[in-house]
Amino acid sequence: MKLWAKILIGIILGGATGLVLGENAIYIRPIGTLFLNMINMIIVPLILASTTVGITSIHDPKKLGRISAKTVLVYVITTFFALLTGLALGYAFELGNGLGLHAEGHIEKQASSIGEILTSMIPSNFFAALVQGNILQIIVFALFLGMAINFSGEKGKPLLRWLESLADVMYRLTSIVMEFSPIGVFALMAWVTGTFGLTLLKPLLIFLGIYYLACFIQFFAVYGTLIRGLARLQLGPFLKGMSDAIMMAFSTGSSAATLPVAMHCVQENLGVSKNISGFVLPLGLTMNMNGTAIFQVMSAIFIANAYGIQLDTYAYLTLALTAALSALGTAGVPGGGFIMLSAVLTSVGLPLEGLAIIAGIDRLRDMVTTVLNILGDAAVTVYIAKKEGELDEQRYYHPELVELQNTTHI
Repeated sequence: MKLWAKILIGIILGGATGLVLGENAIYIRPIGTLFLNMINMIIVPLILASTTVGITSIHDPKKLGRISAKTVLVYVITTFFALLTGLALGYAFELGNGLGLHAEGHIEKQASSIGEILTSMIPSNFFAALVQGNILQIIVFALFLGMAINFSGEKGKPLLRWLESLADVMYRLTSIVMEFSPIGVFALMAWVTGTFGLTLLKPLLIFLGIYYLACFIQFFAVYGTLIRGLARLQLGPFLKGMSDAIMMAFSTGSSAATLPVAMHCVQENLGVSKNISGFVLPLGLTMNMNGTAIFQVMSAIFIANAYGIQLDTYAYLTLALTAALSALGTAGVPGGGFIMLSAVLTSVGLPLEGLAIIAGIDRLRDMVTTVLNILGDAAVTVYIAKKEGELDEQRYYHPELVELQNTTHI
């Protein structure tokens, strides 16, 4: 049985168990927490090794600069469309309108400026970045480390061989950890279902439904155009190849935890070279949080309408900019987007009490957010690989056939 099928069974059984146990399902949660801890333990070394090796594999400085510029540009464009989609749907459906809430007052909090976010990208202490799991700083260090190894020539090869070995070991460790995923997913879904149940307030259900619609539009309108229109590839094999990552993202609500699985999917199922996937995917973990960006702008509109606060054009522009920067700095862990939402609300003078309204459905929202984030990263990775001539289209369309051929040769 395929891994994604086992995960799907775990989700269904977990949901049913949660409904039966109710709040007592919290006693099953530690099993899911153990699984998340297992997969979280491999994220930092995997990103460090795979990103550095990905950079060193591109020996031509011009090619490296071209790929970097192209990747960042595509990520910025997809984020722009995500913000536009969230703002348009939130405004059109008047989310939260009519609740008639009144704010008792709110705490003033300064949102991070562009300068603060840019300066925080460079780690003042690399080992502190490793310990804290600061993914953006680790990626920046890995970029510089990879370039330094290339410039060092023969003297840099011993370190490169060590990092290549580390990357291969981490890929193997990922496969081992993933064997436990159906059990971990079962426990997590049981806890979520037992905690929140199936009954939510009507305005929140409407918000959740419109948010799902926004994610659907973002995927087919933006990522679909990227895959079918620009890369000239079929969308079906892409979704099929990413099935394991989709299930993992939906069940864990963590982009960071899903990264190893997504990397395995784009390499083994979609035919992307390790050079490209090892560079583009980790970068997307912090730069391409499209689902998070949609959530933050739609949440702000919902809260503004709920409290009867009118947002002018300047407020909407400020909201979009802050949401984009907040998404950039959002940790790829469950609830990361919700935590950063406070900065977005403060930027346009909305009461922080509004966070309590969204909290009840945040977990249900986070599952779809993570799926969209991961699919966005993968779509950009496939597009870059196709443009750079580092996509095995035979594997993209027929991964099972390629695996069978490799097994026969062995």
